[in-house]
Amino acid sequence: MERQQNDPIPGTIISADLTVKTTDQVRDFYKQVIGWEHSGLSMGSYEDYVMTADDGTPVAGICHPEGQNAGLPAVWLVYFGVKDLKTSIEACRTMGGKIHFESKELGRAGSYAVIEYPEGAYCAITQI
Repeated sequence: MERQQNDPIPGTIISADLTVKTTDQVRDFYKQVIGWEHSGLSMGSYEDYVMTADDGTPVAGICHPEGQNAGLPAVWLVYFGVKDLKTSIEACRTMGGKIHFESKELGRAGSYAVIEYPEGAYCAITQI
């Protein structure tokens, strides 16, 4: 598949999520401080938030520490685009990193994994 002009470039940050227990308060904090709007995102038994810019472009997520996010620290989790998720996951393990969550295909959002650098820094990688 040929890369289109607005497609993410491998190696760049393409999104970010914050996983916290106080999602409503954090949602309201960023709404007031940055000017983001929000919409709900059903996660089954609870709702996370998609934060958007003035033009409606999704810019971040505010997530509960449940399901695949259980156990994540309360830090901004950035998503880096990679060319091949499987290869990147194997490289993470080879380099001493940990895989905390590996997704299946998620439709438009694509597949991703939450990884941890050997010294404790978390990020997510997603195939683009």
